[in-house]
Amino acid sequence: MDVKVIEFPETKVAVIEHLGAPDRIMEAALKFIAWRKESKLSPIKSNRTYGIPYSDPKTTDPKGFRFDICGTVNVDVPDNPYGIKTGMIPGGRCAVVRHQGPHDAMDESIYYLYREWLPNSGEKWRDFPCFFEYLNYVHDVEEHDLLTDIYLPIK
Repeated sequence: MDVKVIEFPETKVAVIEHLGAPDRIMEAALKFIAWRKESKLSPIKSNRTYGIPYSDPKTTDPKGFRFDICGTVNVDVPDNPYGIKTGMIPGGRCAVVRHQGPHDAMDESIYYLYREWLPNSGEKWRDFPCFFEYLNYVHDVEEHDLLTDIYLPIK
């Protein structure tokens, strides 16, 4: 895998938190999309979209699984009925690998970063979970053409 080390800028985001079974993330995603369309604060075509898993869905009890869906914003998010709040993805160095294909097949790339690349790189993990940037969307391209950058924060 082609791993690059980059400096990721601190990034203000609108966040909806999903807590619960991983197979229900799409419910939160649909709320987030509705908020984006209604508020016009984070248009999907011109703003970046991120996902932040706080644990591995394969090893976490579904009741304790958390996944944040985020979109970049330039202003703080006002109170809203969707539960969207203002958040921040911290800046700093990150190892990045690009995944092509279905989102549910990203495990191989994620595990590679943690299990292979990190121990052999001389780098240390920074206290923030890996996160994803969705570069295109399933309603725009075939699933095998989805592109997702996977970021692993490092010191």
